[in-house]
Amino acid sequence: MSPDPAHGQPPGPGPPPAAPLAHGSAPFPGLGPEAHVMVGNADLFVNWARKSSLWYLLFATACCGIELMQAGASRYDMDRFGAVFRATPRQSDLMLVAGTITHKMADRVKRLYDQMPEPKYVISMGSCANTGGPFYKDSYCVVKGVDLLIPVDVYIPGCPPRPEALIDGIMSLQKIIMRKKNYGAKA
Repeated sequence: MSPDPAHGQPPGPGPPPAAPLAHGSAPFPGLGPEAHVMVGNADLFVNWARKSSLWYLLFATACCGIELMQAGASRYDMDRFGAVFRATPRQSDLMLVAGTITHKMADRVKRLYDQMPEPKYVISMGSCANTGGPFYKDSYCVVKGVDLLIPVDVYIPGCPPRPEALIDGIMSLQKIIMRKKNYGAKA
């Protein structure tokens, strides 16, 4: 044995050299010959991503927005659950309504919801978005729940709800989506 020129030591036993792949053979044992072709797996990836990931539109108008930011930060990291924020409604399939909605803002909420592509979902986060919260009784300008404007799929209670509750709401919505057979229809 000749010493290894890089370290001055004799080379140890290593893995056997890889044999070249024959045409039509799989690069990984146990998988078919189409395993290394991306075209065959692209449909599977798109179906997985469609079922698991939610690209949400940020619509935070009050203190629930702080909890929403906290849930997206490194401690809770909603990206782990497939929830990624988008800044435009045309790239979003989930609207997270977090905070008080006034009558002046109601037209904008409806317009953003209409700009989102199908299938689209809505999570109402916090007491103000769900029912108007403590501001509805003594204020003429607060909408008594965002569900009067747009259809809501998941309600998250609290004033403000914790990031764990938001993550639980996102996971509940993912379960609703997985149960549906027709992804274009509402649950």
